[in-house]
Amino acid sequence: MKFTAQLTRRRALGLAIASVIVAAGLTTPTVSVGATAAATGTRAIPSGGTTSIRSGPTGVNGLQQPELRPNGRAEEGSAEANRARPGSNDSPFPDSPLPPPKVQSSAVARSNPDVAVSVNGLTHRDQRLANGGNQFSLEPPDQALCVGNGYVVEAVNSVLRVRSARTGAALSGVQDINTFYGYPAAVNRATGVIGPNVIDPVCLYDPDHGRFVVAITTLHVRPDGAFTGRNTIDVAVSNGRSPLGNWTIYHVPAQNDGTEGTPNHGCTVDGTNPGPCFQDYPHIGADANGIYISTNEYDLFGPKYSAAQIFAFSKAQLAAHGSSVNVTLVEDLSVAGTPGFTVWPANSPKGEYSKERNGTEYLLSTIAGDGSETGNPTRTANKLGIWAITNTKSLNTATPALGITSRLTNSQTYVFPPKATQKRGPIPLGQCINDTKLLTPFGDGCWRAFFVNEPAHNEVESSPDSLDSRMQQTWYVNGTLWGSSGTAVKVKGELKAGIAWFAVRPKIDDAGQIEGKVKKQGYIALADNNLTMPAIAFTRDGKGAIAFSVMGEKYYPSAGYVRISENGSVGPIHIASKGLGPDDGFSGYNAFTNGAPRTRWGDYGAAVSDGDTIWMASEYIGQTCTLAQYADFASFGSCGGTRTALANWYTRLTKLSQ
Repeated sequence: MKFTAQLTRRRALGLAIASVIVAAGLTTPTVSVGATAAATGTRAIPSGGTTSIRSGPTGVNGLQQPELRPNGRAEEGSAEANRARPGSNDSPFPDSPLPPPKVQSSAVARSNPDVAVSVNGLTHRDQRLANGGNQFSLEPPDQALCVGNGYVVEAVNSVLRVRSARTGAALSGVQDINTFYGYPAAVNRATGVIGPNVIDPVCLYDPDHGRFVVAITTLHVRPDGAFTGRNTIDVAVSNGRSPLGNWTIYHVPAQNDGTEGTPNHGCTVDGTNPGPCFQDYPHIGADANGIYISTNEYDLFGPKYSAAQIFAFSKAQLAAHGSSVNVTLVEDLSVAGTPGFTVWPANSPKGEYSKERNGTEYLLSTIAGDGSETGNPTRTANKLGIWAITNTKSLNTATPALGITSRLTNSQTYVFPPKATQKRGPIPLGQCINDTKLLTPFGDGCWRAFFVNEPAHNEVESSPDSLDSRMQQTWYVNGTLWGSSGTAVKVKGELKAGIAWFAVRPKIDDAGQIEGKVKKQGYIALADNNLTMPAIAFTRDGKGAIAFSVMGEKYYPSAGYVRISENGSVGPIHIASKGLGPDDGFSGYNAFTNGAPRTRWGDYGAAVSDGDTIWMASEYIGQTCTLAQYADFASFGSCGGTRTALANWYTRLTKLSQ
């Protein structure tokens, strides 16, 4: 979920920040079988109408009140009730924290001969100025990417765009997601009315039916931005093979409090009194029969994390874009007695689906995180959760009867990663807050552009967030389930953020239980630098790549990748696009966060295969400028049209050939 903040009006400029709410190879024996269960609750969801990707006017440089959304929600819940005690007989967690693995540094390739296309994708400037500027400033750019039929669809919080899969050239303007889904603008700058909060976009191309699918979680709000409690999983499916035509929308109620046909999952506002649930961090996968959106369910207003949920749709029904579609909820996922957390459904190249048990969709998860969701107080683990949704062909019937089975299997160690360092360079937003001498229309000191009351002038270059060790994107090809996660690593004696990758051979036994072992695994690290937000994808012939961000003493935040083969051979690190300056966004500074900065970065990247090519999307920094350029009050904060006043993130889209 995005990092958001509350703003109050400044007379001279109409902008002052008042408060902030911080949103988010070895073969080993298999252990801990989970029981097979059936999914419950199939509902018919009526069409919410049609839409299309249509770019509107672009906003103007400078600051407009409000810049930041006035309400938000902490991404991590406390979830104390879910905590298992380490060392107990039934606990899958270590007795004490495991040490970070010692890892050799990868080499850095001198050239990128397999890069066929590399272009800037969506940027913070694109996001903020879309829809005539009726948008908030958001961090981070959660990354959605899908490719097929000659088109690339990229989405971030809270815009999307279509490009050519041949050249990477833009085929549409920048479309804000609020109006794409038929909602009011994120903020109406004429009236001050605030629209729904759309978060965490995901995207998938269905090669079997030639359809693009984009999904989000939407938090519905009152005109002042306060949450109503209602939230929906919103799904848009292209009516044809081109994303430039019409799309059909379906709004799936997801508050799971017993209203609008949802089950009652017992969420509360205070640990006791009933309240709505909230579906965070949606992710998407598919097999031959279905499209699956996984979420992490929290109390919207209360303290608790519940468990992972799966919203399952028939591929064929979505492709037909009828007056209604069915959705089947696979509820409250657990493994070995612990709540499922970020249970990521796999994607596959066309035809590379499991036919077991009348169709099976595989998923992966880790069991560490920061401990608040999984109940693992050590924030370390050496086991993976492997999952299967079975009988997926039943999604094409009026009465789907899905099964869910899970178990833990032993793996290499993964550990909650440290924050990332970044190469030193100009940070004009931070320098502006520190400045007391520049002459501005409001008096001496650049800080006056943002604040009525003088802040402390103690801002420094920030350390971008490395998230945690949750599973990132997963891929199923040639009978192997691949995944990757963040981890702490010791490389040349230094603690850094690195990547753990895993290859599992899953299957379903005669009793319908999942089996599987980690067949190959490894780490990726770079001395003096950090690697974050991995995303893995494979072509049908077993050629793969892992995309990530690179940052540290030697690199500004950059877009990187490695090639990986189905035999587990990993190549050197390639820098697809070198960063031009440090991350310089509002979420990393004390003055905007009441002294509790958390420099939001990524939350997730993306990688997909399209025939014999792989497309990747990663966050990086594609601009730099000085304080003098930034503080030009004719176009304050724009640095010649390369950024906005409050953030400078970019995304990079890279196409790899064979």
